[in-house]
Parts: sequence; C-alpha cells; structure tokens
Amino acid sequence: MSCVTKILAVLDADKQQQKAMNRALHLARISGAQLTFMLSIYDFSYEMTTMLAADERNVMRDSLISDRQAWIKDLLEDYNTRDINYDVQVLWHNRPFEAIIETAIEGNYDIIVKATHQQDGLAALLFTPTDWHLLRKAPCQVLLVKEHEWPEHGKILAGIHTTGEHQHHRSLNTCITEAALKFANCLHSEVHLVNAYPGAPITIAAEIPEFDTSSYAETIADNHKIALAEHAMPFHIPAEHQHVREGLPEQVIPALAEELDAELVVLGTIGRTGFSAALLGNTAEHVISNINCDLLALKPEGFVSPIKL
Repeated sequence: MSCVTKILAVLDADKQQQKAMNRALHLARISGAQLTFMLSIYDFSYEMTTMLAADERNVMRDSLISDRQAWIKDLLEDYNTRDINYDVQVLWHNRPFEAIIETAIEGNYDIIVKATHQQDGLAALLFTPTDWHLLRKAPCQVLLVKEHEWPEHGKILAGIHTTGEHQHHRSLNTCITEAALKFANCLHSEVHLVNAYPGAPITIAAEIPEFDTSSYAETIADNHKIALAEHAMPFHIPAEHQHVREGLPEQVIPALAEELDAELVVLGTIGRTGFSAALLGNTAEHVISNINCDLLALKPEGFVSPIKL
C-alpha cells in the first residue's frame, strides 16, 4: 500500500537549496504519487503602486509569477524527475499558510511537504510562523523536513498517547501507527513506538513522607507498558520496538529519536488555535524544535481546517 498518492511540496522563495523539493521527489519516486511544487509570493509594493492602473499591476504581477515558475523549473533541472508526474504552481497571496492550506483542500492532497527552520528567541515563543499554522490548521498530513537523510532500513518513531480514555485518543493512536507503518513500508524501515509517562509529583512526596515514589513510578510504568503492548499487538510491532519512558513527551521523544538515529518521527497534533496556541504550542511543535530528523504530523480523524475556500 502506498504511503501517499498526492503530494504538495512547498518551496522557499529565498533559498537555492530546497530541502522540501528533494524530500518530495524522493517520496514521489518510492510511492508513485502525483507531485505539485508550489510557491506563494507577494510584494506589497506592487499592490500600492497607485501610478499604475489595475490592468498594469496585474501584468506586473503575472510577470513575477512567470519568473518564479521559470526559477522552479531551473531548480528542477538539477534533479532526476524522470517518471515522476509533477506540476508547478506559483500563487500570489499575502498569507502563505492560507495559500498552502487552500491549495491542499482544493487539490485534495494527502500530504504537505515543507522544509522547517529553527526559530530562535522570543519570536519562536510568541509568534506563529507558517510551520506552526500548518501544524494547527492543515487538513492533511504535514511533513516538516530537516537535514536527516532517509536511508533504507532506517527507523521511524511513532509517539503514542496510551492513557487517553476517549475514543479520539485511541483513533489518533491508530492513525499515527498506520501512517508510520505505511512510510516504513515505502522506506523499508522499521517502526518503533514510544510512550512518555509523568513521574511522581514532587509535592506529594513532600507533603506525604510515607508516600513510596519508587513503587508509584513502577506501577505507572507497568500500566503504560501494558497499554502500549495492547496497542502494538494488532500491528505486530515487537516488544523490543516498544519504548516506555518517564518524562515529558517533548523531552522523551527527541532523546529516543537521537538514540535510535530515527529518520522520521510521527506524532498527532490537536490543532490548537488562539492565544494559548501562540504562547504554548503543543507537543508536536515542541518536538520539532528538538529533533534533527523529519516530523510527520497528523490530525485527529474528522478534523476540519478552519481555513475555508
């Protein structure tokens, strides 16, 4: 079974090295998927040129779009595109993430592939760049690309939340594992599952001296191991590929990904919006800042993007 059938690869307007182009071509080659390279461009000065009539502004805008289409085709000359079904789209839009999501919805794409870049300092904490908007609002899978290669017989790490009692948690766990297995099949890789669990609250140990923190931790760990094994059983994922570790997911997952030298981490993302999302983000957003491999983010089943056509 193919991991994807339609790929939307988002290019960087100001970079010669296109990580998303390279990864999307690799993915299209191994899956046989249809591939679209898209670029969203906008120049506010063109819209504010009052000396020109609307028709003249449109001509200038169309000229810029044509130049960018030619630039993308020049970039593609450095790649092997034989037997790959692809097209190129350049859109004029002042909000790139909306252009990407609208294109993904209209074209019914399975996955958005985009290079990600480290955001440093306060800007990463308070402001939401295109990557974060896609994690929260894209209607399909989002593959954020870093530098790590995709070797055959590599490792794919799927983050599972086993303590959720609600059906949507179980459904998302299933989607995450199935996606990891499909990619593993395409990449000839092996799937590992990871589940992070919290340690004993320090306040309990301080307030109740007789509280046995080590026994508590062992019980919690055993419960998580049992739950993860039950989840893994129908997918035939062996016990040695099931990892249960104490700590926060955003700490445990990057540490294990580095230990395994994983090529891909697969996570669910809840699509949080509003000020709390801008300030806090969610697990997928914290993890992407701390891993050196690609991240595949999935939405819960039935998720509807807030971006409308």
